[in-house]
Amino acid sequence: MTQSGKPVWDESDSREFLDLGRFFVPEREEQIEAFCSLIPEPAGACHVVELCCGEGLLARALLERFPPATVHGYDGSEAMLARARGRLGEFGERFAARAFDLGDVSWRRFPWPVHAFVSSLAIHHLDGEGKRGLFRDLYGALAPGGVLLIADLVLPASAAAKELAARSWDEAVRRRSLELAGHLGPYETFRRERWNFYADPEPDPADRPSSLLDQLRWLEEAGFSGVDVFWMKAGHALFGGTRRANGHE
Repeated sequence: MTQSGKPVWDESDSREFLDLGRFFVPEREEQIEAFCSLIPEPAGACHVVELCCGEGLLARALLERFPPATVHGYDGSEAMLARARGRLGEFGERFAARAFDLGDVSWRRFPWPVHAFVSSLAIHHLDGEGKRGLFRDLYGALAPGGVLLIADLVLPASAAAKELAARSWDEAVRRRSLELAGHLGPYETFRRERWNFYADPEPDPADRPSSLLDQLRWLEEAGFSGVDVFWMKAGHALFGGTRRANGHE
């Protein structure tokens, strides 16, 4: 992905996240299950689009949960797409990978109505106006009754909330390192490489999370109904909304 023609995520970031993402994402398995439980059961064949699909963990869960669905995995990293294709090859044409730039608008037209848009840890790279435009475009591409679900970093509204998010994220990564690796190596990398946006005194300018309240308002402004926060942990929130079943704008 780029901002003003400059990359905000490169292949070295992708390789590190492929190696360590399972430690860095708080309660990743719980988050994936929440995504699956919030997507309505399709009446027949349908299309689900994942924005920044990474190595395909969420896509696999969706393919297994919804047999009629074709999942389209979009990502800006060739390393991520290669891993996803390898991981999901058994699903054949039900998984389609595509390179894209999240900040571009040319990919936002589809030859079929979309049953669900999902995204994890991606849209915080867009500024506020970029998010607002994305929400409007995705609403227009959804089938009636379709959903948009986003899991992402959100900007705390106070210093106390930021401190809590920073501490909670550190604690979550430390615990996952011990549980999954049996040692603190991944946690030490997390701290050394300054992955914790909330704890970094000089956060990467590529990270531009917006407040949760603003994003919920932008979803309603775009036309979504049932806008809500469904899950939250260590500064990471899962939120979204539905296109009205009658297609009313």
